[in-house]
Amino acid sequence: MSKSYSEMILLPTFEERFEYCLLGNKVAEETFGWDRYLNQKFYKSKEWKSLRDKIIIRDEGCDLGALDHPIQGKIYIHHISPIRAEDIVMYRETLMNPDNLISVSFNTHQAIHYGNLDYLRQNNFVERKPNDEIPWR
Repeated sequence: MSKSYSEMILLPTFEERFEYCLLGNKVAEETFGWDRYLNQKFYKSKEWKSLRDKIIIRDEGCDLGALDHPIQGKIYIHHISPIRAEDIVMYRETLMNPDNLISVSFNTHQAIHYGNLDYLRQNNFVERKPNDEIPWR
């Protein structure tokens, strides 16, 4: 089953979007193993960094694109349909397709790959700091 941003974004709540992105029974499934160098090289490329910036702007810096969940701190870009080493080697369309990408926080990314919504709720506390508002809002 192929998932997509255009389908996920129609879900009205953060929780529904999170459930949509969960990887099912594939908790912590090995995706790169010894080929980890491939994704590390890919994520440092100019093309990826440029696309990453566009995805963050599209999602307005919000977790799973939910406007009521602004990300405080580092923003990660999650492949909605997971990628594998062979996708990078073959440079398949799914790597750079904006319809397969979504902005997420660290905790959300960890919960999608290794946990569930309960894990996310337990680890979602963000300490507020002076002037920590998002400047483009």
